[in-house]
Amino acid sequence: MRVIVCGAGRVGVGIARRLSHENNEVTVVDQSKELIRAVTERLDVRGVVGNGAYPETLEEAGAREADMVIAVTFSDEVNMVACQIAHSLFKVPTKIARVRAQGYLDPRYSDIFSRNHLPIDVVISPEREVSEAITQRMSTPGAFELKTFVDGRVWAVGVKLREDCAIVNTPLRQVAELFPDLKITIVAVKRGDHIWRAHSGDMLEAGDRVFFIADRADVSRALEIMGEAARQARRVIIVGGGNIGLFVAKGLEKMGAMKIRLIERNRKRAEIIAEELERTIVLQGDGLDRSILREAGVSEAETVVAVTDNDQVNILAGVVAKREGSRRAMALINDQDYGPISEAVGVDRYVDPRATTISTILQHIRRGRIKGVYSLSDGDAELIDAVALETSPLVGKPLREANLPEGVMIGAVYRDNEVQMPTGDMVINAGDRVVLMSMRENVKDVEQMFRVSIEYF
Repeated sequence: MRVIVCGAGRVGVGIARRLSHENNEVTVVDQSKELIRAVTERLDVRGVVGNGAYPETLEEAGAREADMVIAVTFSDEVNMVACQIAHSLFKVPTKIARVRAQGYLDPRYSDIFSRNHLPIDVVISPEREVSEAITQRMSTPGAFELKTFVDGRVWAVGVKLREDCAIVNTPLRQVAELFPDLKITIVAVKRGDHIWRAHSGDMLEAGDRVFFIADRADVSRALEIMGEAARQARRVIIVGGGNIGLFVAKGLEKMGAMKIRLIERNRKRAEIIAEELERTIVLQGDGLDRSILREAGVSEAETVVAVTDNDQVNILAGVVAKREGSRRAMALINDQDYGPISEAVGVDRYVDPRATTISTILQHIRRGRIKGVYSLSDGDAELIDAVALETSPLVGKPLREANLPEGVMIGAVYRDNEVQMPTGDMVINAGDRVVLMSMRENVKDVEQMFRVSIEYF
């Protein structure tokens, strides 16, 4: 596949890295010579210096032969025009654009991105994506990773095992024997920097990061067994009143009876968001100011989530809040190098917007009947939700005879409005939703399994 990536920022480089590792022909376009030099030195990609919205730049990048344009520059307008030019002049089949400004995403103007106006096939709003990710994780505070599939019926959860965890020093095969009615499948284990597909003989250790796929109804019990039975927060403080903070507050208001306080430094912005929120109390002040945190009730808060546009402020706000009595702290981290640092100083969870955006883009890049994708461990593995077609090699035979690649593990099957856990005797039927984990080197195999074959028509 020939792909043009407009923008050599964190997201652009991340998606270029992923696609180049999968042997796609990738060209990265950016106006910065330094960024293009850096990306071409680090990755097996071609670089073009120029504005991605200019026809001559896209032509130099190979737009006439391109299968896809992914526009993720810092300018919404450049991203939108790049897609328009790619469509009108070069007939590029698939156009993806990142759009941050909420004015473009107002439902009243929803037809602006139609084929007859701005022909963008997929519009990605990072702020909305990240807000939803934060809200989901706050609903299950014991997990450091959470992604839902199949309209929320199947959950993929990441949890870090503590010393007192009931399944530490236990082979995975015994976990299933100890809890036979628990609908979960442990699909991957990360120890240190190494992640691998889970095997029945693997012995879990304290500190391991375990990823499991489960029926939504069994997630709470699974977390309790793993020593992370934290309740959903009832008192929450949000530090930062930008779009993400506003969206998180709105999402939490919909979750029920929850006391929400939001701290915003800018007075004008604080007044604007106070008018938009119904049950959230907005305080104007500095989220690092202990007196403001105390006024917000930090000592009684189960969770403080810091979502300003400054990573250092978010980390410090989490640390200060914990010292003032908050049970948990979550921070928005744009620079992936700060993630481990935030955990080392006491921040319980962090959210990486880059990883969230890349996962959303991958969902639309993957071939086959792929409904959802979520990237794990900076792309070392992926969680995939796919529809089994009649021509799939998985269909019509017991799973033990399916010859799945070594790095692929099925976590759950959704059939007839019921979540089922895979067994060796299970036979996949056409139309089943299959949620699985694949190591990076086997993603192409998964795409092949769920491809639309000519025999399908």
